[in-house]
Amino acid sequence: MRAARLIKMVLLLQSRPSMTAAELARELEVSERTVTRDAQALSEAGVPVYADRGRAGGYRLIGGYRTRLTGLGRSEAEALFLSGVPGALREMGLEDAASAARLKVSAALMPSLRDASRTATQRFHLDAPNWFKEPKTPELLPAVADAVWDDRRIVARYRRGESEVERELEPYGLVLKAGVWYLCARVAGHGTYRVYRIDRYTAVDTGDERFERDGEFDLPGFWEERAEQFARSLLRAEVMVRVSPGGVRRLPYTVDPQSAREALESAGAPDEQGWVTLTLPVESEEVAHTQLSALGPEVEVLAPRELRERFAGDAIRLAALYRG
Repeated sequence: MRAARLIKMVLLLQSRPSMTAAELARELEVSERTVTRDAQALSEAGVPVYADRGRAGGYRLIGGYRTRLTGLGRSEAEALFLSGVPGALREMGLEDAASAARLKVSAALMPSLRDASRTATQRFHLDAPNWFKEPKTPELLPAVADAVWDDRRIVARYRRGESEVERELEPYGLVLKAGVWYLCARVAGHGTYRVYRIDRYTAVDTGDERFERDGEFDLPGFWEERAEQFARSLLRAEVMVRVSPGGVRRLPYTVDPQSAREALESAGAPDEQGWVTLTLPVESEEVAHTQLSALGPEVEVLAPRELRERFAGDAIRLAALYRG
């Protein structure tokens, strides 16, 4: 979009004494003719872009011109980076801070760009929860979010099975996964990192004691590793199946995608009909029955015997339903 390109052009010129039209064109991925038009547009909008002629010429900003975002508080600046997730901001209690930050950024932009926020929100929107599930905001989420922002220890009580457990935690980060909020935290005094579902918390005490964050902790990397471990921990059983070419294409959308990919990679060559025999990790035989039923006649269960007999029974009942 042109507005974003103009902003990037100003920032590039702020960071260097001078840039040629060819350099700007390469950075902005446009033609030199477009660079010339953009420079003229910036000049007309009041940005002092000056063009030096000649072999060693180029574009530069004169008069020490700098763009400034004045009056932006820390909470507003932090919320601004989350402003593409309006639902998450609202649930964490940061909606007002993000709104104030957007207004200040808008006021700092040149008049021709002040509708950028509105045009962006009318073109891109993130809806995090899954289909057919009503998202429910955990009541204690704002308190946990405040502690995450301020690096403050919390004492949390949460449900574990039929009982409740209390832990002193150092809250490192929040993750929103398919409409469910999780806290990634270090257990105080143990140094181990764990993941907790916020909707299982029954009480949270946020005191004033702060903790020192581990500068090496990487929230996206930690979550990716734990999520993969969790997904694999669920796959405690195996089934052997024959899958048709059409079934192979649909398999990753029916069972766990990683499980399907690994099974297909380790499979042998297709038989004369093009069917492939796979050993597929699954959560349980019950789950496998539900998932593989979606493939209908594109899959044949070979083992275990009990699951094969269950599918055979399904086939008999289906044939009876549709006979005649």
